[in-house]
Amino acid sequence: MAEARAEADWSQTSALMALIANVNRPKGKRAYKPADFAPRKFNTTPAQTDLSLLRETLEARKQP
Repeated sequence: MAEARAEADWSQTSALMALIANVNRPKGKRAYKPADFAPRKFNTTPAQTDLSLLRETLEARKQP
């Protein structure tokens, strides 16, 4: 629960930081996103996994 609260707080803070950075950025430079300012802990994307191991495990369970 505390982690969700911390993530929500950082989400709001990083959105404000991106807003301030975008207001002050030079023309022609790419716009900042809130993810640019969020801690790496919250910036992760789900890992791609190979389902072959799961498939093998489930098939082994089927056989008597």
